Amino acid sequence: MEFTSRPELKGTFGVVSSTHWLASQSGMAVLERGGNAFDAAAAAGFVLQVVEPHLNGLGGEVPIVLWDVTRGKPEVICGQGPAPAAATIDRIRGLGLAEVPGTGLAAACVPGAFGGWLTMLREHGTWRLADILEFAIGYADAGYPLLPRIADTLAMVEPLFREHWPSSADVYLASGLPKAGERFRNRDLAATYRRLVREAESAAAGREEQLEAALRAFYAGFVAEAVEMHCRSEVMDSSGFAHPGFLTAGDLAAYAARHETPVTTDFEGWTVAKCGSWSQGPVFLQQLRLLEPLELRSAGFLSAEHIHAVVEGAKLAFADREAWYADPEFASVPLDELLSHDYSEARRRLVGDRASLELRPGSPSGREPRLPRRDPQQVSPGHWTGTGSQSLGAVRGDTVHVAVADRHGNLVACTPSGGWLQSSPVIQGLGFGLGTRAQMFNLDPEHPNHIEGRKRPRTTLSPSLAMREGRPRLAFGTPGGDQQDQWTFEFFVAHAVFGLDLQAAIDAPMFHTAHFPSSFAPHDAHPGRLHAEPMPEGVTDELRRRGHEVVEAGRWSLGRTCAVSIDPETEILSAAANPRGGQAYAVGR
Repeated sequence: MEFTSRPELKGTFGVVSSTHWLASQSGMAVLERGGNAFDAAAAAGFVLQVVEPHLNGLGGEVPIVLWDVTRGKPEVICGQGPAPAAATIDRIRGLGLAEVPGTGLAAACVPGAFGGWLTMLREHGTWRLADILEFAIGYADAGYPLLPRIADTLAMVEPLFREHWPSSADVYLASGLPKAGERFRNRDLAATYRRLVREAESAAAGREEQLEAALRAFYAGFVAEAVEMHCRSEVMDSSGFAHPGFLTAGDLAAYAARHETPVTTDFEGWTVAKCGSWSQGPVFLQQLRLLEPLELRSAGFLSAEHIHAVVEGAKLAFADREAWYADPEFASVPLDELLSHDYSEARRRLVGDRASLELRPGSPSGREPRLPRRDPQQVSPGHWTGTGSQSLGAVRGDTVHVAVADRHGNLVACTPSGGWLQSSPVIQGLGFGLGTRAQMFNLDPEHPNHIEGRKRPRTTLSPSLAMREGRPRLAFGTPGGDQQDQWTFEFFVAHAVFGLDLQAAIDAPMFHTAHFPSSFAPHDAHPGRLHAEPMPEGVTDELRRRGHEVVEAGRWSLGRTCAVSIDPETEILSAAANPRGGQAYAVGR
Protein backbone atom coordinates (compact mmCIF):
# COMPACT_ATOMS: atom_id res chain seq x y z
CA MET A 1 0.00 0.00 0.00
CA GLU A 2 1.32 3.42 -0.97
CA PHE A 3 2.00 5.94 1.79
CA THR A 4 -0.57 8.73 2.04
CA SER A 5 -0.37 11.81 4.24
CA ARG A 6 -3.85 11.12 5.63
CA PRO A 7 -6.66 8.66 4.94
CA GLU A 8 -9.19 8.95 2.16
CA LEU A 9 -12.31 9.74 4.18
CA LYS A 10 -15.40 7.60 3.63
CA GLY A 11 -18.95 7.86 4.90
CA THR A 12 -22.59 7.86 3.93
CA PHE A 13 -23.90 11.16 5.34
CA GLY A 14 -21.85 13.92 3.76
CA VAL A 15 -18.29 15.03 2.93
CA VAL A 16 -16.64 18.43 2.43
CA SER A 17 -13.14 19.22 1.16
CA SER A 18 -11.75 22.75 1.03
CA THR A 19 -8.51 24.69 1.18
CA HIS A 20 -9.04 25.73 4.82
CA TRP A 21 -10.10 23.59 7.78
CA LEU A 22 -12.47 26.24 9.14
CA ALA A 23 -14.37 26.36 5.86
CA SER A 24 -14.54 22.57 5.64
CA GLN A 25 -15.87 22.27 9.17
CA SER A 26 -18.39 25.08 8.59
CA GLY A 27 -19.69 23.27 5.51
CA MET A 28 -19.95 20.04 7.48
CA ALA A 29 -21.88 21.85 10.23
CA VAL A 30 -24.43 22.89 7.60
CA LEU A 31 -24.84 19.28 6.48
CA GLU A 32 -25.22 18.18 10.10
CA ARG A 33 -27.99 20.76 10.59
CA GLY A 34 -29.98 19.54 7.59
CA GLY A 35 -28.59 21.64 4.75
CA ASN A 36 -27.72 20.11 1.39
CA ALA A 37 -24.43 20.17 -0.54
CA PHE A 38 -25.18 23.57 -2.07
CA ASP A 39 -25.98 25.19 1.28
CA ALA A 40 -22.77 23.71 2.69
CA ALA A 41 -20.62 24.88 -0.23
CA ALA A 42 -21.96 28.44 0.01
CA ALA A 43 -21.38 28.65 3.77
CA ALA A 44 -17.84 27.32 3.30
CA GLY A 45 -17.28 29.73 0.40
CA PHE A 46 -18.14 32.78 2.48
CA VAL A 47 -15.88 31.53 5.30
CA LEU A 48 -13.04 31.25 2.77
CA GLN A 49 -13.53 34.97 1.97
CA VAL A 50 -12.77 35.70 5.62
CA VAL A 51 -10.00 33.25 6.48
CA GLU A 52 -8.10 33.28 3.15
CA PRO A 53 -8.37 36.96 2.11
CA HIS A 54 -5.06 36.75 0.23
CA LEU A 55 -6.64 34.15 -2.05
CA ASN A 56 -10.25 35.29 -2.51
CA GLY A 57 -12.80 37.81 -1.29
CA LEU A 58 -16.29 39.25 -1.57
CA GLY A 59 -15.05 41.41 -4.46
CA GLY A 60 -13.92 38.40 -6.49
CA GLU A 61 -15.57 35.73 -8.62
CA VAL A 62 -16.65 32.07 -8.48
CA PRO A 63 -17.27 29.49 -11.22
CA ILE A 64 -19.33 26.52 -10.03
CA VAL A 65 -20.01 23.12 -11.63
CA LEU A 66 -22.66 20.98 -9.97
CA TRP A 67 -24.98 17.99 -10.13
CA ASP A 68 -28.39 18.57 -8.55
CA VAL A 69 -30.04 15.19 -8.10
CA THR A 70 -33.48 16.75 -8.68
CA ARG A 71 -32.38 17.86 -12.17
CA GLY A 72 -30.18 14.90 -13.09
CA LYS A 73 -27.62 16.69 -15.24
CA PRO A 74 -24.36 18.64 -14.83
CA GLU A 75 -24.71 22.42 -14.74
CA VAL A 76 -22.40 25.43 -14.55
CA ILE A 77 -23.06 28.67 -12.68
CA CYS A 78 -20.93 31.48 -14.05
CA GLY A 79 -20.01 33.80 -11.21
CA GLN A 80 -17.37 35.55 -13.33
CA GLY A 81 -18.20 39.23 -13.63
CA PRO A 82 -17.57 41.06 -16.92
CA ALA A 83 -15.43 44.09 -17.67
CA PRO A 84 -16.99 47.50 -17.03
CA ALA A 85 -18.89 49.00 -19.96
CA ALA A 86 -16.28 51.78 -20.23
CA ALA A 87 -13.29 49.41 -20.32
CA THR A 88 -11.92 49.58 -23.86
CA ILE A 89 -8.50 49.31 -25.45
CA ASP A 90 -8.49 53.04 -26.12
CA ARG A 91 -9.43 53.89 -22.52
CA ILE A 92 -6.68 51.65 -21.15
CA ARG A 93 -4.09 53.09 -23.51
CA GLY A 94 -5.38 56.55 -22.72
CA LEU A 95 -4.17 56.03 -19.16
CA GLY A 96 -0.65 55.54 -20.50
CA LEU A 97 -0.82 51.75 -20.06
CA ALA A 98 0.48 49.13 -22.49
CA GLU A 99 -1.46 46.37 -20.72
CA VAL A 100 -4.07 46.01 -18.00
CA PRO A 101 -2.19 46.23 -14.67
CA GLY A 102 -2.01 43.22 -12.38
CA THR A 103 -3.18 45.26 -9.39
CA GLY A 104 -5.27 48.33 -8.61
CA LEU A 105 -8.60 49.61 -9.84
CA ALA A 106 -8.17 49.63 -13.63
CA ALA A 107 -8.13 45.80 -13.58
CA ALA A 108 -11.45 45.45 -11.73
CA CYS A 109 -14.33 43.52 -13.28
CA VAL A 110 -17.83 43.33 -11.80
CA PRO A 111 -17.55 41.29 -8.57
CA GLY A 112 -19.40 38.09 -9.47
CA ALA A 113 -18.83 35.92 -6.40
CA PHE A 114 -21.83 37.14 -4.40
CA GLY A 115 -24.10 36.66 -7.39
CA GLY A 116 -22.67 33.21 -8.08
CA TRP A 117 -23.14 31.96 -4.52
CA LEU A 118 -26.67 33.37 -4.16
CA THR A 119 -27.76 32.08 -7.56
CA MET A 120 -26.70 28.61 -6.49
CA LEU A 121 -28.53 29.01 -3.18
CA ARG A 122 -31.70 30.30 -4.84
CA GLU A 123 -31.88 27.55 -7.46
CA HIS A 124 -30.42 24.59 -5.57
CA GLY A 125 -30.14 25.35 -1.85
CA THR A 126 -32.58 25.21 1.05
CA TRP A 127 -31.17 27.61 3.67
CA ARG A 128 -31.80 31.28 4.32
CA LEU A 129 -29.02 33.80 3.78
CA ALA A 130 -28.77 34.69 7.47
CA ASP A 131 -28.00 31.05 8.33
CA ILE A 132 -25.52 30.68 5.47
CA LEU A 133 -23.58 33.80 6.50
CA GLU A 134 -23.61 33.01 10.22
CA PHE A 135 -20.22 31.25 10.02
CA ALA A 136 -18.43 33.94 7.97
CA ILE A 137 -19.85 36.71 10.17
CA GLY A 138 -18.64 34.87 13.26
CA TYR A 139 -15.06 34.56 12.03
CA ALA A 140 -14.93 38.10 10.65
CA ASP A 141 -16.30 39.58 13.88
CA ALA A 142 -14.79 37.37 16.60
CA GLY A 143 -11.59 36.58 14.73
CA TYR A 144 -9.69 33.64 13.30
CA PRO A 145 -6.05 32.46 13.57
CA LEU A 146 -4.01 34.21 10.88
CA LEU A 147 -2.27 31.87 8.44
CA PRO A 148 1.52 32.30 8.12
CA ARG A 149 1.16 33.09 4.42
CA ILE A 150 -1.27 35.93 5.16
CA ALA A 151 1.22 37.39 7.64
CA ASP A 152 4.02 37.04 5.07
CA THR A 153 1.89 38.71 2.39
CA LEU A 154 1.03 41.61 4.69
CA ALA A 155 4.70 42.08 5.54
CA MET A 156 5.44 42.29 1.82
CA VAL A 157 2.76 44.88 1.06
CA GLU A 158 3.01 46.92 4.27
CA PRO A 159 4.86 49.82 2.55
CA LEU A 160 2.25 49.91 -0.23
CA PHE A 161 -0.61 49.97 2.29
CA ARG A 162 0.93 52.66 4.47
CA GLU A 163 1.99 54.93 1.59
CA HIS A 164 -0.71 54.39 -1.03
CA TRP A 165 -3.64 52.26 0.20
CA PRO A 166 -4.65 53.71 3.60
CA SER A 167 -8.05 51.97 3.58
CA SER A 168 -6.22 48.63 3.47
CA ALA A 169 -3.88 49.75 6.25
CA ASP A 170 -6.94 50.63 8.36
CA VAL A 171 -8.20 47.03 8.12
CA TYR A 172 -5.00 44.99 8.12
CA LEU A 173 -2.43 47.16 9.94
CA ALA A 174 -4.57 49.00 12.51
CA SER A 175 -2.66 47.41 15.39
CA GLY A 176 0.63 47.06 13.60
CA LEU A 177 1.81 44.25 11.35
CA PRO A 178 -0.07 41.06 12.38
CA LYS A 179 1.86 37.91 13.20
CA ALA A 180 1.17 34.35 12.09
CA GLY A 181 -1.27 32.64 14.43
CA GLU A 182 -2.59 35.92 15.79
CA ARG A 183 -6.35 36.24 16.23
CA PHE A 184 -7.38 38.59 13.45
CA ARG A 185 -10.72 40.35 12.92
CA ASN A 186 -12.25 42.18 9.96
CA ARG A 187 -15.25 43.85 11.55
CA ASP A 188 -15.97 46.03 8.53
CA LEU A 189 -16.48 42.87 6.48
CA ALA A 190 -18.69 41.40 9.23
CA ALA A 191 -20.77 44.60 9.12
CA THR A 192 -21.13 44.31 5.34
CA TYR A 193 -22.41 40.74 5.61
CA ARG A 194 -24.80 41.77 8.40
CA ARG A 195 -26.17 44.67 6.39
CA LEU A 196 -26.82 42.39 3.41
CA VAL A 197 -28.77 40.06 5.72
CA ARG A 198 -30.63 42.94 7.36
CA GLU A 199 -31.70 44.45 4.03
CA ALA A 200 -32.75 41.02 2.79
CA GLU A 201 -34.86 40.27 5.85
CA SER A 202 -36.47 43.71 5.94
CA ALA A 203 -37.52 43.39 2.29
CA ALA A 204 -39.20 39.99 2.31
CA ALA A 205 -40.22 36.99 4.41
CA GLY A 206 -39.65 34.15 1.93
CA ARG A 207 -36.25 32.51 1.44
CA GLU A 208 -35.98 33.09 -2.31
CA GLU A 209 -37.31 36.64 -2.01
CA GLN A 210 -34.71 37.39 0.67
CA LEU A 211 -31.94 36.13 -1.60
CA GLU A 212 -33.24 38.37 -4.39
CA ALA A 213 -33.32 41.33 -1.99
CA ALA A 214 -29.73 40.66 -0.93
CA LEU A 215 -28.67 40.60 -4.56
CA ARG A 216 -30.34 43.99 -5.06
CA ALA A 217 -28.60 45.40 -1.98
CA PHE A 218 -25.25 44.31 -3.38
CA TYR A 219 -25.65 45.02 -7.10
CA ALA A 220 -28.08 47.97 -7.03
CA GLY A 221 -27.76 49.25 -3.47
CA PHE A 222 -25.17 50.27 -0.92
CA VAL A 223 -22.35 48.05 -2.23
CA ALA A 224 -22.73 49.24 -5.83
CA GLU A 225 -22.76 52.87 -4.70
CA ALA A 226 -19.59 52.38 -2.64
CA VAL A 227 -17.85 50.60 -5.52
CA GLU A 228 -18.55 53.51 -7.89
CA MET A 229 -17.21 56.07 -5.43
CA HIS A 230 -14.16 53.89 -4.77
CA CYS A 231 -13.33 53.58 -8.48
CA ARG A 232 -13.41 57.32 -9.04
CA SER A 233 -10.24 57.71 -6.96
CA GLU A 234 -6.78 57.15 -8.40
CA VAL A 235 -4.70 54.52 -6.63
CA MET A 236 -1.24 53.10 -7.12
CA ASP A 237 -1.08 49.91 -9.18
CA SER A 238 1.59 47.57 -10.53
CA SER A 239 2.54 49.99 -13.32
CA GLY A 240 4.07 52.20 -10.64
CA PHE A 241 1.52 54.95 -11.29
CA ALA A 242 -1.90 55.79 -9.86
CA HIS A 243 -4.96 55.13 -12.01
CA PRO A 244 -8.75 55.16 -11.47
CA GLY A 245 -11.09 52.27 -12.12
CA PHE A 246 -13.88 51.99 -14.70
CA LEU A 247 -16.56 50.24 -12.63
CA THR A 248 -19.83 52.08 -12.02
CA ALA A 249 -23.00 51.26 -10.14
CA GLY A 250 -24.60 50.73 -13.54
CA ASP A 251 -22.12 47.95 -14.33
CA LEU A 252 -23.09 46.11 -11.17
CA ALA A 253 -26.82 46.66 -11.77
CA ALA A 254 -26.52 45.12 -15.25
CA TYR A 255 -24.91 41.92 -13.93
CA ALA A 256 -26.54 38.62 -13.04
CA ALA A 257 -24.86 35.27 -12.51
CA ARG A 258 -26.48 32.56 -14.59
CA HIS A 259 -26.66 28.86 -15.37
CA GLU A 260 -24.87 27.49 -18.41
CA THR A 261 -24.53 24.10 -20.04
CA PRO A 262 -21.06 22.71 -19.33
CA VAL A 263 -18.61 21.59 -21.99
CA THR A 264 -18.01 17.82 -21.80
CA THR A 265 -15.69 15.17 -23.19
CA ASP A 266 -15.66 11.38 -22.78
CA PHE A 267 -12.55 9.51 -21.65
CA GLU A 268 -12.26 5.79 -20.88
CA GLY A 269 -15.80 5.48 -19.56
CA TRP A 270 -15.71 8.87 -17.80
CA THR A 271 -17.43 12.09 -18.88
CA VAL A 272 -15.79 15.26 -17.59
CA ALA A 273 -17.77 18.52 -17.37
CA LYS A 274 -16.06 21.92 -17.38
CA CYS A 275 -16.93 25.61 -17.71
CA GLY A 276 -16.93 27.14 -21.19
CA SER A 277 -14.28 29.07 -23.12
CA TRP A 278 -14.57 32.11 -20.83
CA SER A 279 -12.52 29.87 -18.53
CA GLN A 280 -9.49 27.76 -19.29
CA GLY A 281 -11.56 24.67 -18.42
CA PRO A 282 -11.68 23.23 -21.96
CA VAL A 283 -7.89 22.75 -21.93
CA PHE A 284 -8.51 19.88 -19.49
CA LEU A 285 -10.78 18.30 -22.09
CA GLN A 286 -8.32 18.94 -24.93
CA GLN A 287 -5.62 17.21 -22.88
CA LEU A 288 -7.91 14.21 -22.43
CA ARG A 289 -8.47 14.05 -26.18
CA LEU A 290 -4.70 14.16 -26.82
CA LEU A 291 -4.05 11.45 -24.24
CA GLU A 292 -6.75 8.95 -25.20
CA PRO A 293 -4.76 6.42 -27.26
CA LEU A 294 -1.44 6.74 -25.48
CA GLU A 295 -0.28 3.67 -23.62
CA LEU A 296 0.32 5.33 -20.27
CA ARG A 297 -0.45 2.23 -18.26
CA SER A 298 2.32 0.22 -19.89
CA ALA A 299 4.76 3.10 -19.41
CA GLY A 300 4.06 3.14 -15.67
CA PHE A 301 2.87 5.79 -13.25
CA LEU A 302 5.21 8.80 -13.08
CA SER A 303 7.62 7.29 -15.57
CA ALA A 304 9.47 9.71 -17.84
CA GLU A 305 7.20 8.59 -20.70
CA HIS A 306 4.08 9.35 -18.61
CA ILE A 307 5.28 12.83 -17.62
CA HIS A 308 6.57 13.65 -21.10
CA ALA A 309 3.27 12.68 -22.76
CA VAL A 310 1.19 14.73 -20.30
CA VAL A 311 3.43 17.80 -20.51
CA GLU A 312 3.66 17.80 -24.29
CA GLY A 313 -0.12 17.49 -24.53
CA ALA A 314 -0.51 20.38 -22.11
CA LYS A 315 1.74 22.56 -24.28
CA LEU A 316 -0.52 22.01 -27.29
CA ALA A 317 -3.78 22.51 -25.37
CA PHE A 318 -2.61 25.68 -23.65
CA ALA A 319 -1.28 27.06 -26.96
CA ASP A 320 -4.85 26.74 -28.25
CA ARG A 321 -6.07 28.50 -25.11
CA GLU A 322 -3.76 31.41 -25.91
CA ALA A 323 -4.97 31.67 -29.50
CA TRP A 324 -8.67 30.84 -29.32
CA TYR A 325 -10.29 31.03 -25.88
CA ALA A 326 -12.50 34.00 -24.99
CA ASP A 327 -16.02 34.91 -23.93
CA PRO A 328 -18.12 33.10 -26.58
CA GLU A 329 -20.70 35.90 -26.51
CA PHE A 330 -18.08 38.27 -27.96
CA ALA A 331 -15.86 36.00 -30.04
CA SER A 332 -16.23 33.04 -32.37
CA VAL A 333 -14.54 30.26 -30.38
CA PRO A 334 -14.23 27.00 -32.41
CA LEU A 335 -14.70 24.80 -29.36
CA ASP A 336 -16.40 21.91 -31.14
CA GLU A 337 -13.50 21.68 -33.57
CA LEU A 338 -10.88 22.01 -30.82
CA LEU A 339 -12.46 19.05 -29.03
CA SER A 340 -13.07 16.93 -32.12
CA HIS A 341 -11.37 13.57 -32.65
CA ASP A 342 -9.96 14.56 -36.05
CA TYR A 343 -8.38 17.75 -34.73
CA SER A 344 -6.98 15.96 -31.68
CA GLU A 345 -5.52 13.20 -33.85
CA ALA A 346 -3.74 15.76 -36.02
CA ARG A 347 -2.41 17.61 -32.98
CA ARG A 348 -1.28 14.36 -31.33
CA ARG A 349 1.09 13.74 -34.24
CA LEU A 350 3.04 16.83 -33.15
CA VAL A 351 4.14 15.10 -29.94
CA GLY A 352 7.64 13.74 -30.45
CA ASP A 353 10.26 12.09 -28.28
CA ARG A 354 11.82 15.42 -27.33
CA ALA A 355 10.40 18.42 -25.50
CA SER A 356 8.93 21.08 -27.74
CA LEU A 357 10.25 24.61 -27.25
CA GLU A 358 7.61 26.20 -29.49
CA LEU A 359 4.17 27.63 -28.74
CA ARG A 360 2.10 25.88 -31.41
CA PRO A 361 -1.60 26.74 -31.57
CA GLY A 362 -3.59 24.77 -34.12
CA SER A 363 -5.84 25.74 -37.03
CA PRO A 364 -9.30 24.26 -36.37
CA SER A 365 -11.37 24.15 -39.57
CA GLY A 366 -8.43 25.81 -41.32
CA ARG A 367 -8.75 29.05 -39.35
CA GLU A 368 -5.49 30.88 -38.76
CA PRO A 369 -4.60 31.13 -35.06
CA ARG A 370 -3.61 34.45 -33.53
CA LEU A 371 -1.45 34.76 -30.45
CA PRO A 372 -1.97 38.07 -28.63
CA ARG A 373 0.41 40.87 -29.51
CA ARG A 374 1.67 42.44 -26.30
CA ASP A 375 3.63 45.64 -25.77
CA PRO A 376 6.01 45.83 -22.80
CA GLN A 377 4.64 47.91 -19.92
CA GLN A 378 6.99 50.67 -18.77
CA VAL A 379 7.11 50.69 -14.97
CA SER A 380 7.89 53.75 -12.89
CA PRO A 381 11.19 53.07 -11.06
CA GLY A 382 11.27 53.00 -7.29
CA HIS A 383 7.66 51.95 -6.81
CA TRP A 384 6.16 48.74 -5.49
CA THR A 385 5.21 46.67 -8.54
CA GLY A 386 4.40 43.17 -7.30
CA THR A 387 1.23 41.55 -8.59
CA GLY A 388 -0.98 39.34 -6.52
CA SER A 389 0.47 36.18 -7.97
CA GLN A 390 4.07 37.34 -7.70
CA SER A 391 3.74 38.47 -4.11
CA LEU A 392 2.81 34.96 -2.99
CA GLY A 393 5.86 33.34 -4.51
CA ALA A 394 5.42 29.60 -4.01
CA VAL A 395 1.75 29.34 -5.02
CA ARG A 396 1.09 30.97 -8.37
CA GLY A 397 -2.51 32.07 -8.66
CA ASP A 398 -4.51 33.27 -5.74
CA THR A 399 -7.50 31.02 -5.37
CA VAL A 400 -9.35 28.60 -3.07
CA HIS A 401 -11.59 25.60 -3.59
CA VAL A 402 -14.50 23.80 -1.96
CA ALA A 403 -16.15 20.54 -3.02
CA VAL A 404 -19.14 18.87 -1.32
CA ALA A 405 -21.11 15.64 -1.70
CA ASP A 406 -24.23 14.89 0.34
CA ARG A 407 -26.35 11.83 1.15
CA HIS A 408 -29.00 12.87 -1.37
CA GLY A 409 -26.60 12.44 -4.31
CA ASN A 410 -25.80 16.13 -4.88
CA LEU A 411 -22.26 17.03 -5.92
CA VAL A 412 -20.62 20.44 -6.35
CA ALA A 413 -17.18 21.93 -7.08
CA CYS A 414 -16.49 25.65 -6.63
CA THR A 415 -13.27 27.61 -7.31
CA PRO A 416 -13.59 31.12 -5.81
CA SER A 417 -10.85 33.67 -6.42
CA GLY A 418 -10.11 37.38 -6.80
CA GLY A 419 -10.51 40.32 -4.49
CA TRP A 420 -7.08 39.55 -3.02
CA LEU A 421 -6.01 41.78 -0.13
CA GLN A 422 -2.61 42.40 -1.78
CA SER A 423 -3.97 43.33 -5.21
CA SER A 424 -6.58 46.05 -4.75
CA PRO A 425 -7.28 48.49 -1.91
CA VAL A 426 -10.09 47.89 0.56
CA ILE A 427 -13.31 49.77 -0.19
CA GLN A 428 -13.70 52.18 2.72
CA GLY A 429 -16.13 50.81 5.30
CA LEU A 430 -16.88 47.55 3.47
CA GLY A 431 -13.82 45.54 4.52
CA PHE A 432 -13.01 44.05 1.10
CA GLY A 433 -11.34 45.04 -2.16
CA LEU A 434 -12.19 44.49 -5.80
CA GLY A 435 -10.79 41.85 -8.12
CA THR A 436 -8.15 42.29 -10.82
CA ARG A 437 -9.33 39.67 -13.32
CA ALA A 438 -9.24 42.13 -16.24
CA GLN A 439 -5.46 41.61 -16.32
CA MET A 440 -6.28 38.42 -18.25
CA PHE A 441 -7.53 40.44 -21.21
CA ASN A 442 -5.09 41.74 -23.81
CA LEU A 443 -5.03 44.97 -25.82
CA ASP A 444 -4.65 43.34 -29.25
CA PRO A 445 -7.84 44.37 -31.15
CA GLU A 446 -7.53 41.35 -33.48
CA HIS A 447 -7.38 38.79 -30.68
CA PRO A 448 -10.55 37.06 -29.37
CA ASN A 449 -9.69 37.88 -25.73
CA HIS A 450 -9.10 41.63 -26.11
CA ILE A 451 -10.78 43.84 -23.54
CA GLU A 452 -14.32 45.05 -24.28
CA GLY A 453 -17.11 46.45 -22.14
CA ARG A 454 -19.43 43.81 -20.60
CA LYS A 455 -17.13 40.98 -21.80
CA ARG A 456 -15.90 38.25 -19.45
CA PRO A 457 -12.13 37.80 -19.25
CA ARG A 458 -10.77 34.38 -20.12
CA THR A 459 -10.14 33.29 -16.56
CA THR A 460 -7.93 30.53 -15.13
CA LEU A 461 -10.60 29.33 -12.69
CA SER A 462 -11.61 25.76 -13.46
CA PRO A 463 -13.68 23.47 -11.19
CA SER A 464 -14.37 19.94 -12.48
CA LEU A 465 -17.18 17.39 -12.31
CA ALA A 466 -16.78 13.83 -13.63
CA MET A 467 -19.43 11.21 -14.33
CA ARG A 468 -19.48 7.51 -15.23
CA GLU A 469 -22.36 5.94 -17.15
CA GLY A 470 -24.29 9.17 -16.84
CA ARG A 471 -24.11 9.28 -13.05
CA PRO A 472 -22.13 11.81 -10.98
CA ARG A 473 -18.95 10.42 -9.44
CA LEU A 474 -16.32 13.06 -8.73
CA ALA A 475 -16.03 16.80 -7.97
CA PHE A 476 -12.61 18.40 -7.67
CA GLY A 477 -10.47 21.49 -8.18
CA THR A 478 -7.40 23.39 -7.03
CA PRO A 479 -5.97 26.88 -6.69
CA GLY A 480 -3.00 27.58 -8.93
CA GLY A 481 -3.78 29.92 -11.82
CA ASP A 482 -2.43 28.43 -15.05
CA GLN A 483 -1.51 25.25 -13.16
CA GLN A 484 -5.12 24.44 -12.21
CA ASP A 485 -5.81 22.33 -15.30
CA GLN A 486 -2.40 20.71 -15.04
CA TRP A 487 -2.48 19.69 -11.36
CA THR A 488 -6.10 18.53 -11.50
CA PHE A 489 -5.44 16.78 -14.81
CA GLU A 490 -2.62 14.76 -13.30
CA PHE A 491 -4.78 14.03 -10.24
CA PHE A 492 -7.51 12.74 -12.55
CA VAL A 493 -5.05 10.62 -14.58
CA ALA A 494 -3.68 9.12 -11.35
CA HIS A 495 -7.20 8.23 -10.23
CA ALA A 496 -8.93 7.31 -13.50
CA VAL A 497 -6.05 5.68 -15.39
CA PHE A 498 -3.79 4.32 -12.67
CA GLY A 499 -6.44 3.53 -10.06
CA LEU A 500 -5.10 5.54 -7.11
CA ASP A 501 -7.68 6.53 -4.52
CA LEU A 502 -8.45 10.22 -4.05
CA GLN A 503 -5.89 10.84 -1.32
CA ALA A 504 -3.11 8.86 -2.99
CA ALA A 505 -3.77 10.68 -6.29
CA ILE A 506 -3.51 14.03 -4.48
CA ASP A 507 -0.39 13.04 -2.52
CA ALA A 508 1.52 11.67 -5.51
CA PRO A 509 4.48 13.77 -6.72
CA MET A 510 3.18 16.60 -8.87
CA PHE A 511 4.52 18.48 -11.91
CA HIS A 512 3.55 21.21 -14.40
CA THR A 513 4.98 23.19 -17.29
CA ALA A 514 5.50 26.97 -17.49
CA HIS A 515 5.96 26.72 -21.26
CA PHE A 516 3.16 29.11 -22.29
CA PRO A 517 2.47 32.75 -21.30
CA SER A 518 1.14 33.28 -17.79
CA SER A 519 -2.40 34.59 -17.52
CA PHE A 520 -1.19 37.07 -14.90
CA ALA A 521 0.58 40.31 -15.71
CA PRO A 522 3.34 40.57 -16.93
CA HIS A 523 2.50 37.31 -18.78
CA ASP A 524 5.94 35.67 -18.64
CA ALA A 525 6.59 32.40 -20.49
CA HIS A 526 9.40 29.87 -20.01
CA PRO A 527 9.51 27.56 -23.06
CA GLY A 528 10.41 24.01 -22.20
CA ARG A 529 10.44 24.57 -18.43
CA LEU A 530 9.05 21.73 -16.31
CA HIS A 531 8.55 22.12 -12.56
CA ALA A 532 8.54 18.79 -10.73
CA GLU A 533 8.50 17.53 -7.18
CA PRO A 534 11.00 14.73 -6.44
CA MET A 535 10.32 11.86 -8.85
CA PRO A 536 11.30 8.17 -8.92
CA GLU A 537 15.00 7.49 -9.50
CA GLY A 538 16.20 8.24 -13.01
CA VAL A 539 13.03 10.00 -14.17
CA THR A 540 14.35 13.56 -13.88
CA ASP A 541 17.57 12.64 -15.74
CA GLU A 542 15.56 11.06 -18.55
CA LEU A 543 13.31 14.11 -18.83
CA ARG A 544 16.36 16.35 -19.12
CA ARG A 545 17.78 14.02 -21.78
CA ARG A 546 14.55 14.56 -23.72
CA GLY A 547 15.10 18.33 -23.65
CA HIS A 548 12.95 19.45 -20.72
CA GLU A 549 14.36 22.22 -18.55
CA VAL A 550 13.51 20.53 -15.24
CA VAL A 551 13.22 22.81 -12.21
CA GLU A 552 13.23 20.62 -9.14
CA ALA A 553 10.60 21.77 -6.67
CA GLY A 554 10.58 20.85 -3.00
CA ARG A 555 8.51 18.00 -1.65
CA TRP A 556 4.86 18.86 -1.01
CA SER A 557 5.09 22.16 -2.86
CA LEU A 558 2.94 21.93 -6.04
CA GLY A 559 -0.85 21.96 -5.96
CA ARG A 560 -3.71 22.21 -3.47
CA THR A 561 -6.28 19.85 -5.00
CA CYS A 562 -9.50 19.07 -3.08
CA ALA A 563 -11.85 16.27 -4.13
CA VAL A 564 -15.06 14.46 -3.15
CA SER A 565 -16.77 11.51 -4.77
CA ILE A 566 -19.92 9.37 -4.75
CA ASP A 567 -20.10 5.67 -5.52
CA PRO A 568 -23.61 5.38 -7.01
CA GLU A 569 -23.76 1.63 -6.40
CA THR A 570 -22.94 1.65 -2.68
CA GLU A 571 -23.83 5.33 -2.03
CA ILE A 572 -20.54 5.62 -0.13
CA LEU A 573 -19.09 9.13 -0.15
CA SER A 574 -15.32 9.80 -0.21
CA ALA A 575 -13.20 12.90 0.28
CA ALA A 576 -9.55 13.94 0.27
CA ALA A 577 -7.57 17.16 0.62
CA ASN A 578 -4.06 18.28 -0.13
CA PRO A 579 -1.39 18.33 2.59
CA ARG A 580 0.58 20.92 0.60
CA GLY A 581 0.34 24.33 2.23
CA GLY A 582 -0.69 22.80 5.54
CA GLN A 583 -4.26 24.07 5.67
CA ALA A 584 -6.59 22.12 3.34
CA TYR A 585 -8.79 19.55 5.05
CA ALA A 586 -11.52 17.10 4.21
CA VAL A 587 -14.22 16.22 6.74
CA GLY A 588 -17.16 13.87 6.63
CA ARG A 589 -19.00 10.96 8.12
